[in-house]
Amino acid sequence: MSDFYHVSSSPHVRAKDSTSRIMRYVIIALLPASLFGIYNFGYRALLLILITIASCVASEWVFNKILHKKDTVSDLSAVVTGLLLALNLPVSLPWWEAVLGGVFAIVIVKMMFGGLGQNFMNPALGARCFLLIAFAADMTNFNCDAYTGATPLALIRENNGAIPAELKVMDMLTGNTAGTIGETCVIAILLGAIILIMLGVINLRIPASYLITFSLFMLFFGASRFDTTYLVAELCGGGLMLGAFFMATDYVTSPITPKGQILFGICCGLLTGIFRCFGANAEGVSFAIILSNLLVPLIEKITVPRAFGVVKEGKKNE
Repeated sequence: MSDFYHVSSSPHVRAKDSTSRIMRYVIIALLPASLFGIYNFGYRALLLILITIASCVASEWVFNKILHKKDTVSDLSAVVTGLLLALNLPVSLPWWEAVLGGVFAIVIVKMMFGGLGQNFMNPALGARCFLLIAFAADMTNFNCDAYTGATPLALIRENNGAIPAELKVMDMLTGNTAGTIGETCVIAILLGAIILIMLGVINLRIPASYLITFSLFMLFFGASRFDTTYLVAELCGGGLMLGAFFMATDYVTSPITPKGQILFGICCGLLTGIFRCFGANAEGVSFAIILSNLLVPLIEKITVPRAFGVVKEGKKNE
């Protein structure tokens, strides 16, 4: 029989990219922020990154062994989770807390729900929020050999929205500030985001709608309304850029519909703005993305495209 008559099961159009290849792209895109974090904070940053990645990979391998499941470590998703978690941790965090965070991310958030593709929230952000609740003092301690004192967002909040004299926006762009390992240098994060976009791993629907919504919210409800310097500082401060391009765009925990992706980004932007303006914490990105992850099933339900040829119920009865 001719090959032209051979019909296989769907999907009939397949992409060449595998899970491991996409994860490899994400790792490459995270290298600028990772390398700068190591340069900025020293060998402790490298040690924390290696420990967190190792704990995530080991947790997934052990979990699969205990339950006699297929080994999934080779898809590199655990490496990406460990790297993202490490970049969201302060360099002064005790190593055993980083290990605990890695175990929580893989075992509780990911594997307990069926593994990659079944988790309902981003594992790295889930672990970060767990550590923030369990070890709040250590997770908000950004003092190290390179920097002492509060983060830029904390300084802005202490000054009621005014930019203190010792804080320069250019330092926030170049990473010359206190913060977590991977969030300080906006230039490095944007370089990684460009890599992801050029490789076709992500599109701009979620990051653009996220950042635009957040910007509009801060312009109208921020401590210094319609102050562009304040707005730029809020955009550059904290983990906003890292979250918008690397965690809100997670395939598993974000909508697949184009309109849903825009709506998801709007939800992230609104929640981040609410947490920063009215919450007790000066950050808010992690909790905003996680809460938006919980809304994904509803967002996809209301934004799913209507099948071609299907008539709405109201028009059918006319």
